[in-house]
Amino acid sequence: MRAVVLSTPGSSVKEQIGANYASRFADRGIAALAFDPAHQGQSGGEPRDLEDPYRRGEDISYAIDKLGTIGGIDPERIGVLGICAGGGYAVHTARTDHRIKAVGTVVPVNLGTSFRSFQEGGPSAGLDRLATERREESRTGELTRVNWLPDTLEDAAAAGLTDIDTTQAVTFYRTERGRNEHSTNRRLSRSDSLLVGYDAFHLVDQLMTQPLQVILAGRRGNTGSYETGMQLWKLAPNPVDLMMIDGAGHYEMYDEPKYVDAAIEKLVHFYTDNL
Repeated sequence: MRAVVLSTPGSSVKEQIGANYASRFADRGIAALAFDPAHQGQSGGEPRDLEDPYRRGEDISYAIDKLGTIGGIDPERIGVLGICAGGGYAVHTARTDHRIKAVGTVVPVNLGTSFRSFQEGGPSAGLDRLATERREESRTGELTRVNWLPDTLEDAAAAGLTDIDTTQAVTFYRTERGRNEHSTNRRLSRSDSLLVGYDAFHLVDQLMTQPLQVILAGRRGNTGSYETGMQLWKLAPNPVDLMMIDGAGHYEMYDEPKYVDAAIEKLVHFYTDNL
């Protein structure tokens, strides 16, 4: 049997976006594994709320380790699907873990590029501030946590964040639409220095030889996923298909049935052909 490992967005837990895609794969005869990354959700790992991009990649490889022990799963027919930041993590892992035989991405984001872009004064100045913060954490023993997103739509409006992408993100993660009790919406600030120095696409042009499917939202917003997806498409040695889903926004690719179903139909064909 074919199997796909789900690599999910930053801050999400397995019951959210991963489950939306995994259940649809299972309905179509492809085994799918969605999991909480280390330090988050119901997985172990201290300190909590750490977003370590390198550990996120290792988590994918550990998931493949486990799949290889399950009867009925063909270890030569395992692929990965990465969504949003998980797309970057999936690509980064596939470069060097060639047990992954096919790579799919939906609205992929390179968190390294994103975090470097919003450091006040530039990435180096941002790292200087983060170094000072961590020094203070070591002195006091108190870890600093920051929000991934405003906790409410009112908080977003108060901060002047009224663009459609932020509004849809808050609506998904922080309201009944997609809220989950295990998703804290908090990130240890020490994660940020790891992310600033991270490049999900480093050496992709040389190492990621697996077939690649890229799926993008037709409405370009401020998440950078359109630009990231096009960059990946150009870098990859073995791109198979590039799909644009008309009318969809980034966060609508998480759970809007007509958009998710369209992506799944394309992905099922891709994995059937390449696993």
